Amino acid sequence: MKHLLFRRTAIAAACMSAPLCAIADELRAPISVVVVSATRSAHTSFDLPAAIDIVDASQLRDTQPRVNASEALAAVPGLVARDRQNYAQDLQISSRGFGARSAFGVRGVRLVADGIPATMPDGQGQAATFNLDIAERIEVLRGPFSALYGNHSGGVIQLFTGDPKGASSIESSFSAGSFGLRKLDVNAQGSSGKLGYLLDASRFETDGYRAHSAATRDQAYAKLVVEPSGTSRLVLTASGLRQDDTQDPLGVTWATYQRDPRAGEIDTTDTQSPQRTLADRYDTRKSIDHQQFGLTWEQRFGPDRLLLTAYGGNRRVIQYQSFSRGFQAPPTHSGGVVDFDRDFHGIDANWRAVRELAGGTLRATVGIEVARSRDDRQGFENFVGNTFGVKGNLRRDERNEVDSVDPYAQLEWERGPWVLTGGVRRSRISFDVTDRFLANGNDSGSVDYSHTSPLVGVLYKVSPALNVYASAARGFETPTLNELFYSGSGAGFNFRLGPAIGKHLEAGVKAMLRPGVRLNAAVFQVRTEGELVVDSSSGGRTSYRNASATLRQGGELSLDAELGGGWNARLALTALRATYEEGFGAVPEGSRLPGIPKTSLYGEFGWKEQSGRFGAALETIANSRVYAEDTNTATPAPGYAIVNARVQASQQLGGWKFKQYARLNNLFNRDYVGSVIVGDANRRYYEAAPGRNWILGVSAQYQF
Repeated sequence: MKHLLFRRTAIAAACMSAPLCAIADELRAPISVVVVSATRSAHTSFDLPAAIDIVDASQLRDTQPRVNASEALAAVPGLVARDRQNYAQDLQISSRGFGARSAFGVRGVRLVADGIPATMPDGQGQAATFNLDIAERIEVLRGPFSALYGNHSGGVIQLFTGDPKGASSIESSFSAGSFGLRKLDVNAQGSSGKLGYLLDASRFETDGYRAHSAATRDQAYAKLVVEPSGTSRLVLTASGLRQDDTQDPLGVTWATYQRDPRAGEIDTTDTQSPQRTLADRYDTRKSIDHQQFGLTWEQRFGPDRLLLTAYGGNRRVIQYQSFSRGFQAPPTHSGGVVDFDRDFHGIDANWRAVRELAGGTLRATVGIEVARSRDDRQGFENFVGNTFGVKGNLRRDERNEVDSVDPYAQLEWERGPWVLTGGVRRSRISFDVTDRFLANGNDSGSVDYSHTSPLVGVLYKVSPALNVYASAARGFETPTLNELFYSGSGAGFNFRLGPAIGKHLEAGVKAMLRPGVRLNAAVFQVRTEGELVVDSSSGGRTSYRNASATLRQGGELSLDAELGGGWNARLALTALRATYEEGFGAVPEGSRLPGIPKTSLYGEFGWKEQSGRFGAALETIANSRVYAEDTNTATPAPGYAIVNARVQASQQLGGWKFKQYARLNNLFNRDYVGSVIVGDANRRYYEAAPGRNWILGVSAQYQF
């Protein structure tokens, strides 16, 4: 089967090459944006044997409130980024189907901001820490090349803020919209001589679309750039995120969603208030206080370069969960209040050398990445007497530690039309849990994982306007801390849970069909052994197991076109078949992996006045149905298609620059399930997306 995919790829590539080669000589060499995600050094994306897309500053900032990364990531093929309308649990992001099972945060996809990981050593990340207000671009890397970033399987999402340039400026923006959305941002930047600075602060508030989903988020970012000489550069960054008492609306059953998409699930055990929801009764909510800093030093020696990155931070979380078993939890339960204080830090050092070899150019990068996190984690009952949603008796007290050490190397050799790439990363990840609360059993334990991830890739430049490529890698994904805490027998730490090992294959075409029209197409296959799935959920403990092999096969297509007269179009299409190759337990062979749509589409058709003062566009987002659990017997979330409309304008008056935009999302007011909570033990899988909603935004910038 795995060879069939590449036979089809070869046939398709041959068929496509004939017409493209015929026009290639008439085209100039394509202009491609410079990216760093695939090779850790500046490279044009057109000449990389990897699927990589760029979301630029205009897509991120000009017509969006800049609250969630999902606003712009919808336009990236192979990626599904869902705004869950639940700011207590963060976005749900999956890449080629990896990460879809995550109940909170981002899993299976590595997140990086300005070279600093936003993913912890165990593989769990937080997209909310991305500061979109000052982002210059986001690079999205998928497929085999992501294996060189270590413990994850699906891809890498990197955010880059702009460097301060020129005279000082200050800018303020404000957005407002449906469901009480309000966002205020102020930033300043400038440079003088060898020193540049960038400062940003924002506040976001919403009453929430779903019942019990209000949120307030304060965010700040600072960046200092120092260039002591023409060959050296120091970048210091600091950021903070604070969300106090962010309401958690929870998922709902299919019956509740059909009755009222905005409603919460009724607590059937509440005899005093029979119509009160679980979220209201237990006041489900989460408070987050996250700070981190980073330092990057770059020293160039002619074409060679030394890059050192160090970072550290603290993340404090208090979460109040629902618990519907009455006043007394079973002895094994760790409580309905999660309270942890995490310190984390790490370094990444690499050396890049450029040499002439065998008539071509060799670029070699070697480095090592070390990361560590330490949690003081406690759990409490979420009631005292007859009062719920308050911190009660202690049920859990642990110290959790995760360490990772990953040396890596990557080689790229280019000669004539050929670009050959190879790489390897050796990962070692250690988990250690020390249980200090033994009344409900001893959950202490430790386990080590190690894996070598090799990569090979080749790109052939058929012409200045056409490149074809193929790549292969073997990646892996360890369990997270939350997946290791309990074993299926109801006992403590799950020593037997192993990593999922994936073999990634990809082939693709990158082409400039004519000036201003670029096409990227790729087919891929990932066969995974030991896929991590829910084993059991009872007594307040959810355990995981390694399932049978899974198979992901699919294709991606993106097309960007400048059509003349200010008109433009964009298309991103993904087809993905993700199945269990063997049955296990109650899951039959051939079942679809939950949380993954078979097809996803983003389309955009827009116009912008030549000087850029006015613009408008229509957007279409469509996804096929999604299963909510492994057996595929629960009602799947139906497929949907929505249409969004936007307009924008800008003016320049002396040193002032003004911008305005308006959005009308879900133009035809469709009801649909925006995301699912995969495998929820209470069958509360469904999270509704908003109907028709509006957003207005204005900004003013002054250049001194």
